[in-house]
Amino acid sequence: MHSHRTSRRNLLKASAGVAVVSLAIPTLSSTAIAHFPNELDIDVKPDDDSNEINLGSRGVVPVVVHQTDEFDPTSEAVRYRFGSPATVADGGGACPIHEGHAKDFDGDGSDELLFHFRIKDAGFEEGATEAELRWEKDDSGEHGLSGRDSVTIVGGDREHDGDGDSMNTGESGHQHEDGRKDENEC
Repeated sequence: MHSHRTSRRNLLKASAGVAVVSLAIPTLSSTAIAHFPNELDIDVKPDDDSNEINLGSRGVVPVVVHQTDEFDPTSEAVRYRFGSPATVADGGGACPIHEGHAKDFDGDGSDELLFHFRIKDAGFEEGATEAELRWEKDDSGEHGLSGRDSVTIVGGDREHDGDGDSMNTGESGHQHEDGRKDENEC
């Protein structure tokens, strides 16, 4: 009789544990989980097939967001973060330093949007081979779209004075040909 009571007690304990877990799962599932399907068509350094990013540079990286059937970057709010996939997934990454330049970069008749992102804010490390751009649908930062492109990371072990960087901006932001500077924080 004693073993029957023990078995019944163990069964009741196990049932109580299952009930607690069953109640907890809906509570946890109501917590928003970030969702960024890979649907953005991007091109890192559109005029350079090597997509080389120099970590020693104080410059910026140009990234084009192409228009697709599902997404028109020229008609959406500017809520982008760019950098290494791990950095961007953790909520970090570089913010665009301006609102973007609309132009038909690929000759398909539709405007794309060109952004510039500070290299120092992107979170790249030596050996990285991929960059990610995330567009956040709203201010919650929990849903949106993402896109990736291959990159080659160089210059991580040496200082670079920015000579030869076509987009060297120092610390103060993107500078236009007419001397205007833009700043934009995420």
